[in-house]
Amino acid sequence: MDWLHSLNPTIQDVLSAIGRAILALIPIFVPVPFMIWYERRLLSWMQDRIGPNRTGNITFSSTSSAVPGFLKGKKIKLFGLAQSMADGLKLFLKEDIMPDKTDRFLFILAPCIALFVALTLGCTIPFGGDKRFSPVADVNIGMLYILAISSLGAYSTVLAGYSSNNKYSLLGGLRASAQLISYELAMGVSLGSMALITGSLKMTDVVTNQSGPLYGMIGFLHNWNILTPMGFVSAAIFAVCMIAETNRPPFDLPEAENELVAGYHTEYSTKRWGLFMMAEYMAMLTFSMVFATVFLGGYQWPIRWDVFDFLENNFLIGIVTMLVKGALGLTAYIWIRATFPRLRYDQLMNLGWKFLLPLAVVNLVISATWIFAKASYGSLAALITVGICYAVLAFIWAMVRHRAKKVEPQYRSRSVNMVPATRRTVEMVSNKEVTP
Repeated sequence: MDWLHSLNPTIQDVLSAIGRAILALIPIFVPVPFMIWYERRLLSWMQDRIGPNRTGNITFSSTSSAVPGFLKGKKIKLFGLAQSMADGLKLFLKEDIMPDKTDRFLFILAPCIALFVALTLGCTIPFGGDKRFSPVADVNIGMLYILAISSLGAYSTVLAGYSSNNKYSLLGGLRASAQLISYELAMGVSLGSMALITGSLKMTDVVTNQSGPLYGMIGFLHNWNILTPMGFVSAAIFAVCMIAETNRPPFDLPEAENELVAGYHTEYSTKRWGLFMMAEYMAMLTFSMVFATVFLGGYQWPIRWDVFDFLENNFLIGIVTMLVKGALGLTAYIWIRATFPRLRYDQLMNLGWKFLLPLAVVNLVISATWIFAKASYGSLAALITVGICYAVLAFIWAMVRHRAKKVEPQYRSRSVNMVPATRRTVEMVSNKEVTP
């Protein structure tokens, strides 16, 4: 490694950044086939049906002399894991079809943008305490970087819908753009609350801020943001918004196969369709890791014991910890898909604009109140103040809902006036002899 240290410092920094980028891409790109298999198996278990469980089973011959004795007649079950690999191989070997009268440049560019967003979204996520290996870029605007990169996902869906020269694809692209814009606002404000509490936009600072005692008083637990009142509300808002950002059920209106066939990627096939699917699964895992970094302590374990310090600072163990937390987020994605039906478009817009965004703004104000009260009167007084604020918020919400229930019935009681059908008469026309 002496030759590396002998290089120009700028070249050393570039090579180091490339190495960190490769180390960051491996835990995001490699698990994609396993995520597809996991979703199929988990959905089949939740829906009480048989999932992929036959493809790829390996059976050794019982008569061949080339097979060792202990393997003869043995059958190794892969539980359908090879199905995902076979699907990926099939996608990249099938004939590529591009419809006529499409904007070829934008048609090809759209899935590339989707994949670019999924791969670069996690560049500011720390996978361990050793900063030599992660994050790729420990910039001061880590949270803003995540919001900026995630917003680029709207371009892939809009361009895919526009360039396909298909009305269903265009409608899917328009839906996706409106959905992403609506939910990015609430997502940004929810992260703003965490930036206020942390005092920094840097993701490593967010993780470090969660390493202290819970509420500054409970020594054996980490001060994870989700365990605080403001963090819990922000986490709930962020979780809903990240599902909407990835166009997953029940927010999959841009695809909506029952009315839009497949939405923005109706005209896509083989490799380009596969890029969209890969980008979706990678974005699910990356967003789950972002959630874990901001609200679940990142690579930290929940217990504050000195014996865990070495484990948390180890890069490989940090990756395993982040992948486990990402797998929990992926499980939540799949569980929600199996549980909730697709929202109507007006329900989707109402949830984003009338509920999540106002709640995120109020939570931001309460977070600022927490900071002032803690600095002035201490942690206990700040907790009491925050509890009073949320109690007032819950009372106001209950009063609004109570008033809405009194007003809504007159709008809910829809009546249909049956108009008596007019009697239809048929005039009989006498048959006349037709002469040639």
